[in-house]
Amino acid sequence: MIAITGATGALNGRTVEHLLRIVPPSELTIIARDPERAERFARAGATVRAGRYEDPAGLREALRGADRVLLVSSNDPGGDTVALHRNAIEAAVAAGVGRVLYTSHQGAHTDSPFPPARVHAATEAILAGSGTSWTALRNGFYAHSLDWLLGSWRSNDRIAVPADGPVSWTSRDDVAEAAAVLLGGAVIPDGPVTLTAPAAPRFTDLTGPASEVAGRPIGVEIVDAEHWVRLAVEAGQPEMRARFSLTIFQAAERGFFAGTDPLLGTLLGREPLSVREALALPDRFMT
Repeated sequence: MIAITGATGALNGRTVEHLLRIVPPSELTIIARDPERAERFARAGATVRAGRYEDPAGLREALRGADRVLLVSSNDPGGDTVALHRNAIEAAVAAGVGRVLYTSHQGAHTDSPFPPARVHAATEAILAGSGTSWTALRNGFYAHSLDWLLGSWRSNDRIAVPADGPVSWTSRDDVAEAAAVLLGGAVIPDGPVTLTAPAAPRFTDLTGPASEVAGRPIGVEIVDAEHWVRLAVEAGQPEMRARFSLTIFQAAERGFFAGTDPLLGTLLGREPLSVREALALPDRFMT
């Protein structure tokens, strides 16, 4: 039995959709805060149970009978995400789940300027000390983020960034499919697993594919960090989100998102989506 949390969200929801193509629905248990939102999976034949990281006892019961579980990382901005992840991991261990998979992130590190990377590093440490078999899916930085990180280049012909660095921009759809392949396979690697696109262009390298997509020259400028925050706020971003986004550039500048790995393409049996394709299909990636 394969259990999936967060299946009403974009990432693990797509993973379930892919799993339904490769395993019988009777082998899937969908755990959702609001089971009604997972009704489409129930109609497909999967079991749907209520479960929340805030309620480890209830989550333990929801996980009963599962051999493998994919835990989505919490995105609760007001919660103690590391504590929530600990609850989920301990519930899985108590329920007798044989392997815990967790949606981590490339660049998971305690020293990263990007706050989620520190959460992922702490969660991986909990997994390592859990006594169970575990796999951390270190997904590359999601390519759909480019549409808001790069600002209004589509209209003003200029990309403005506060720092430069390599990032292996990766399709969320691709990593969702790869997670399904791993969950449905006979053997799952232990420990951290890197799932990225094959290239890691710098922000300044994006002018080429952006110009191809726009059909006209797109320039790039590295601006002062505070000036960039002001530009983002003027473009409609809340200041808190703009300052959060700033840490992405700072982490990229220090090389935390630079690594690439061929495993994603191997699991997919095809080339992962390129950064040019991501820039050409922004509406697809915002869903």
